[in-house]
Amino acid sequence: MPLSVQSQTQRTHLRRVRLAFACVSIAANALCGGSVFTFSLMSPALVDHLKLTQPQLTTIALAGMMGQYPFAAMIGKVVDKYGPWACSIIASCLFFTGFGLFAKEIANTPDDITVPSSSTFHHLTVYFFIAGLGTAFSYFSSIFAACKNFPDFIGIASGTSITLFGLSPMFISILASRFFSHPDEGLDVTRFLQFLALFCGAVHLFGAFTLHIIPLPEDPPSVVLEDPEESVHIDEQTALLHGKRGRTAGVETGVVVASPIKDSSVVDLVKDRYFWALAFVLFVILGSSEMVISNIGTIVLSLASQTSSTIGAPSTDVATATQVRFLSIANTLSRLVVGPLADFVSPTATASGTQSISRKRHVSRVAFLFFSVLVLTFTYLWMVLGVKSPVDLWALSIGAGVAYGSAFTILPSLVSSAWGIDDLGRNFGILTYAPFLGAPAFSYFYAFNAASHSSDGAVCKGIECWSTTFLWYTAVAVVACGVTGYLWRSWRDQV
Repeated sequence: MPLSVQSQTQRTHLRRVRLAFACVSIAANALCGGSVFTFSLMSPALVDHLKLTQPQLTTIALAGMMGQYPFAAMIGKVVDKYGPWACSIIASCLFFTGFGLFAKEIANTPDDITVPSSSTFHHLTVYFFIAGLGTAFSYFSSIFAACKNFPDFIGIASGTSITLFGLSPMFISILASRFFSHPDEGLDVTRFLQFLALFCGAVHLFGAFTLHIIPLPEDPPSVVLEDPEESVHIDEQTALLHGKRGRTAGVETGVVVASPIKDSSVVDLVKDRYFWALAFVLFVILGSSEMVISNIGTIVLSLASQTSSTIGAPSTDVATATQVRFLSIANTLSRLVVGPLADFVSPTATASGTQSISRKRHVSRVAFLFFSVLVLTFTYLWMVLGVKSPVDLWALSIGAGVAYGSAFTILPSLVSSAWGIDDLGRNFGILTYAPFLGAPAFSYFYAFNAASHSSDGAVCKGIECWSTTFLWYTAVAVVACGVTGYLWRSWRDQV
């Protein structure tokens, strides 16, 4: 008996050590994973030195954004089948390759060119796509390492890891400003990208050795949901939505009756009308927000001419960096708040521990999604009615950051509640095809509208560059509010 107890204690201590290393790696991967979102810091230098046009800048930025999505479902299957460590080592290779080749291409381009090189543009697009693909592997490695190591607290686990991911652009922009920028010359893009290649590659290589799903010493087979008249047994593959969605006797007494999904496939998922409603809402929220994230630098630049003659007006680089930090802070704080708050006001039944879980809920998790799209509606309306100078863009940065962070934080627990945690990686990956389509749709609408108001291929200047764009965005966001309200009404007792 003493030997057995000692052995059990050693296994417990070993698990805690491994879990501690996993947590460190989750945090490190998340802080490095959002490096592609700092493209706005590089865009002024790319305009000055490479003479790239607005559509070309948008294409490169979109390559990084869209690189996250084409293989999302496949990446989710890798996480579900092999574990987060596999995604981390792939991310390491992709970051080292993408950022390294991007830096080399810029270094090999002469400074005295007068027109953009089509080959340079195409190369940069491919390299940034590779880095964006690395972001996807990094994101999945950190978030699902957190979710699957702490399934009893999936909202807090996903919220914390996504919070650190949201903090990544601000963290990296601070490094860029402090170590790679000169007051007169601006950002040294080549050295900055070389640093990203080495730093992100090394961090994710460490994750290959530490990001594993650490098994519990004892893993009870099920969780009991207590009810005055009956007990409902579930495990972590249990889904809350099965069959007809409606009020049940269990729900009326404060307990959600859960039924296991059987043979859930991709075909079953896409036959669900609620899946398509959710996909459209994500198309609007995440797609339009990523347009803002990618193009905030040129939006600032479009207003810079109005303040360039003002004494004490900040430079374009400083103004852009300020907006990037506003975005990152809003993104970070929303993720930090939404995850724990959702666990408190709307608990899920995906826990795998031995505890009895109360299913009393105060509000549906869809309410957080509705909040996100409502914030975007008022933000885009502000762009049409209230913005006169770069200083006024704080509302756009904060609004897009809050909506983007809130939506992505609530999504893992929303998906696991609706369709189960067993295929969470796959289902989450499939839904990320919504912003994969949304980001280019919203971004090119902005880019070509801006290009129509510019001359000689120069970056557009003035409010007219985007006023019509954001008017249409407002209308689309209002439609998304209605669709989210439909989901809220349909899922109010289950999700």
